[in-house]
Amino acid sequence: MANPGWSRIESPFHAGELAIQARLGIQERMDKQGRRMIREYLTEQHQQFFAQLSYVIVGTVDQYGSPWASILTGEPGFLSTPSDRILRVTAQALEGDPLAYNLKEGIDIGFLGIELHTRRRNRLNGTVSTIDSDGFTVQVSQSFGNCPKYIQNRMFEFVESQGNISQQIHEITKFEAWEQNLIANADTFFITTAYQDESAGIAKGVDVSHRGGKPGFIRIDDEQTLTIPDFSGNCHFNTIGNLELNPQMGLLFVDFSGGNILYLTGTAEVIWEGSEIKTYTGAEQLIRFHLTKGYRCKASLPLRWSNPDFSPLLERTGSW
Repeated sequence: MANPGWSRIESPFHAGELAIQARLGIQERMDKQGRRMIREYLTEQHQQFFAQLSYVIVGTVDQYGSPWASILTGEPGFLSTPSDRILRVTAQALEGDPLAYNLKEGIDIGFLGIELHTRRRNRLNGTVSTIDSDGFTVQVSQSFGNCPKYIQNRMFEFVESQGNISQQIHEITKFEAWEQNLIANADTFFITTAYQDESAGIAKGVDVSHRGGKPGFIRIDDEQTLTIPDFSGNCHFNTIGNLELNPQMGLLFVDFSGGNILYLTGTAEVIWEGSEIKTYTGAEQLIRFHLTKGYRCKASLPLRWSNPDFSPLLERTGSW
């Protein structure tokens, strides 16, 4: 049975996304693609995909307007779909995760369902409809799939609790040696951005997305600044479209072998032109992130991943 696409007259994209698409001369093409790919419900395939996950990336915005990217974990089935427009989450935020404070009924929320070992990912945006002692429920507003580009292949396993995590949570306002080491060696991280003005209609909300590249692709400029290459993607420009209207951004770095997590929030600007872009092979533009604050949480994640297998990436691209 065919899955109908976008059913509304208005665009599935908000003004910021449309502005970027127009700037690059692809707005008409992306309107057709968006109406075909983006849905207001979860297809049966996407429902099955979320149900088999053991972890999911979540985007929220705190009371001060700062976005945060988070990770929730659980045995397969902790994400379920009572209907194609409802996602049920049976999990609690990890200790130290800002999600514990941000989660409230009625808030906008974004999800990135991703399997690193299969390189599959699907996005979901919506609003939190109910919260209870076991978890929370989300009303779906947008759902769509993403290609496997830039996803590093790695296997995972659950591990036992590492003891008193609360003693290993530290607030930061600059990148010290621990943070710099994690960021400098990262081949994967996650971004949360948001545009929540009511004028955007159903296209408003919080978006969380994946970024991947060769280890060292993120440049640490100073103790509070990162420069991130932005490679070609699906041309929706969800992240950059949000930044066009709201410069707030959150980042999540995961230490896949040690279970450490780094949560960051701050502001960002997009660099569209200049010789600096050419110093990053394959970059179409750059994102410069300025840290406001963050949290480093040691051994808080009950999952561990293997070292990445880069062969699927090499097979698809022929090179880095």
